[in-house]
Amino acid sequence: MKFLAIATLSAALLGGCAAMAPSAPVAVNGGILTGSNGMTLYTFDKDTTGSGKSVCNGQCAINWPPLMASDTDKASGDYSIITRDDGKKQWALKGKPLYFWIKDAKPGDVTGNGVQNVWRTVTP
Repeated sequence: MKFLAIATLSAALLGGCAAMAPSAPVAVNGGILTGSNGMTLYTFDKDTTGSGKSVCNGQCAINWPPLMASDTDKASGDYSIITRDDGKKQWALKGKPLYFWIKDAKPGDVTGNGVQNVWRTVTP
């Protein structure tokens, strides 16, 4: 599998201006956004785009672990960082928080796509 780091792609497109590239730990694999670990990322239809909030907390966040951001991560372009109810930081793309699915067993799995008709794979 070939992974292309978004930060690398952004830096190349911006003429090497790495300071403007997002530090989100993501990659693109077969047209689907993944974490740097190769696992598929999802959005949740019940999250309101641009609200800066995730409505997936508690048991939901256990089943759908958020793509966490560190205090030193910097948002840029379509990537933003939201603050979760527990005060931790999470990555979002175009205003939608990003999540993994606990039932995806290996990189490339997309078993969470369409779950309860509210979870979607992300195509950047």
